[in-house]
Amino acid sequence: MIKNYLPIILLCISNILGLSSPASMLAQEIKVFTVQDFDLNGPVKSCLVATDYGKEEYDFNEEGFLTKAVTRYNDTDYDITQYKLNGSQLLEKRVENYRDGIFVKNTSIANFYELDTTEGKKITEKIISYNKEFLDQYEYFFGEDGRISTIKRINDSGIDETAIKYEAYKGEFTETYYLNDIIFKSIRTSKVKGKDNAVQKLILTKEFLEGQPQIALEQTYNSNNKLVSEKKFTYNLDQKTFVPTASSNYTYNNQGMLTSLKNTNGKSVKVQEYIYQYDSHESGNWIKQIITPDNTYKTRKIKYYQTEPSKEDKS
Repeated sequence: MIKNYLPIILLCISNILGLSSPASMLAQEIKVFTVQDFDLNGPVKSCLVATDYGKEEYDFNEEGFLTKAVTRYNDTDYDITQYKLNGSQLLEKRVENYRDGIFVKNTSIANFYELDTTEGKKITEKIISYNKEFLDQYEYFFGEDGRISTIKRINDSGIDETAIKYEAYKGEFTETYYLNDIIFKSIRTSKVKGKDNAVQKLILTKEFLEGQPQIALEQTYNSNNKLVSEKKFTYNLDQKTFVPTASSNYTYNNQGMLTSLKNTNGKSVKVQEYIYQYDSHESGNWIKQIITPDNTYKTRKIKYYQTEPSKEDKS
């Protein structure tokens, strides 16, 4: 399960499929993923996950960065994503699709990244199909504070520009996204006190369509940066306010693993419990996850890099 956290370095925000919706564009963030993003700890070399729909395979380098991901639906249908890195900087991302054991050029794409620091920081992303057809180009401009300030999207349809505005006010921090001067998303982060007086992080994300509010999501994280609750809203035109539609509550064990999930949708309430079996490695990763009352499960086979024993161990 990939966590909903920002990875070590945000490299770009991109719509790899060339969709025009700004909400979809943000949903297709391209990041440098690490072992932590997959609920893994320690010097993990690879992880094979068996799921209901097939198998997932993840390879990591010795620095803990994801270098390859494979989703296998069956023996002949699978997708391979490969990441070429220079340290923590992404140079290439290639998505290759195979159906009936045959490589499918039409749906396979390659993303190339180029860093330019001549006049400030700028990252250019070019997206090209394996048929050598140009799909999209994104240009990401960074401010002196290191944050993305402008995103330009260039393709056969023209040029779109997304401006990102950052504001800090009374302990709250807000990011607002404008596509061609029209707001389409805002993310407000603040701190609140929980029931035990511990400081929690509250993130409120609102999405707009043609400048009009549509949906919202409120997420609360505990002091360990674990998601503990979510509330979903839709905008009511008559009441001119956001109205709650569904909520989720999460609890964790001492290892920081999810142990229960309570989903509420109207009068419907569903509670799931999570049980884990762990491997014998000192990193303490789980190798089997059982979900009740559905009695579904997920298994993982994990390989580790060999680490040099410390001086204390040698003595």
